[in-house]
Amino acid sequence: MHNSGKKSEVGLIRQLGLFDSTMMMVGIVIGSGIYLTTGIMAKSIPSAGLILLAWAVGGILILAGALTYAELGTALPEAGGQYVYLREAYGPLWGFLFGWKMFLVNMTGSIAALGIAFAVYFGHFFPSLSTQKTIFSTAITVFKKKFEYSLSMGQLVAVAVILILSTFNYLGVSFGKTIQNILTVIKIGTMLVFIALGFFAVKGTPVDFSLNPAGFNFGQLITGFGVALIAVSWAFDGWNNINYVAGEIKNPKRNLFFALVFGTIGITVLYILMNYVYFLAVPVKEMAGVVPIAEKVFTILYGPTAAGLISAVVLISVLGAMNGAIFVGPRVYYAMARDKLFFQKVGKVHPRFKTPGFSILLQAVWASILALTGTFEQLITFAMFAGVLFWVVAAAAVFTLRKKRPDLPRPYKTWGYPVVPMLFIIALSGVLLNSLIQKPVESLTGLGFLLIGVPVYYLWRKKTTEP
Repeated sequence: MHNSGKKSEVGLIRQLGLFDSTMMMVGIVIGSGIYLTTGIMAKSIPSAGLILLAWAVGGILILAGALTYAELGTALPEAGGQYVYLREAYGPLWGFLFGWKMFLVNMTGSIAALGIAFAVYFGHFFPSLSTQKTIFSTAITVFKKKFEYSLSMGQLVAVAVILILSTFNYLGVSFGKTIQNILTVIKIGTMLVFIALGFFAVKGTPVDFSLNPAGFNFGQLITGFGVALIAVSWAFDGWNNINYVAGEIKNPKRNLFFALVFGTIGITVLYILMNYVYFLAVPVKEMAGVVPIAEKVFTILYGPTAAGLISAVVLISVLGAMNGAIFVGPRVYYAMARDKLFFQKVGKVHPRFKTPGFSILLQAVWASILALTGTFEQLITFAMFAGVLFWVVAAAAVFTLRKKRPDLPRPYKTWGYPVVPMLFIIALSGVLLNSLIQKPVESLTGLGFLLIGVPVYYLWRKKTTEP
């Protein structure tokens, strides 16, 4: 008896319930952003009222996106999420460009960045394993240009964590989702404790909510608000990643919708409350440019020991975001490979563990290389523009698919259609325009990197269609 053909046809299994899906969504989004971005935002708009408004507006926009993506996800509940929507609405080239950006930069770069962030906070407790502990450095000359390179113990810690979490996710969905559930419950719990302690410690302290205490002109306020929204977008990044694993969610027609909506609302409320505590403890003019803002706030409230506690909390938070990214990313490359737009082996499901095993390993290797070379920071900066651009293009797929495939079963239709998706598209188009004006080099480089994928796509198609 020959079963070799059957083995290769093993598919993904629906193993994620509503709680698993919601914890996955929340756990991916809440990383280090909420603990680091407010001080950066205060440089652009030194107003507690406007900063809180930026978090609220960001939450509303992401909710509009979640309501839009819920229609796409419930109509096409397959592995790959956004890749599938772009492929169905605009053709395989658009899907490929999204996957190309995801694998080479966005997802793997984010995993590398989270690995280094983990190493930075881990180094607070174990200085000999920190990113400050250099173990090797050299200078390389290429075309008469000198490039400095150094390797730290922190980079090795980052790689070790990437490989350990990837191994657990390789060994089964139950491992990946259990790790995610535990870490997300801990991170939500600690945020609630910090919010409660913050309110208790500064009870009765007034907050200056005036919108323009620095006396900026209208143009400066609008531009500053746009820059602040980019920071907010970064803190919400990953909100749509749960759609990548729609092929493994039980009853996706119900659970995907609730995971997106409940998750977005919950994250927005937590973010606004955390920021309110920051403003109770530190006046906005004193936080401008302070990156580790949570550490500063809780050190003021509870003394030097609070700094270590915040480091531990961020450590757990980053680990949860990292595990979630490692879990969901390979499902996109898996979907591409099934369409013969990536290495064939990436489209195989492990016969025993029921995971896209080779896809997980490939992602781990590339993310580790990015962590070791230290190039992910520049790559992520360049790719952020393209990332938001794809949010907009995928949201527009709701309109395209309603015309192109009116017969497609839609268990849920976007609430407030067409206003809600249009609000999301117009607002984020404004953020993109602001990004082009404020950071033209980074934005255009990201766009150029995306366009390199076009000839790669045609070469790949030619290769797979040749006899």
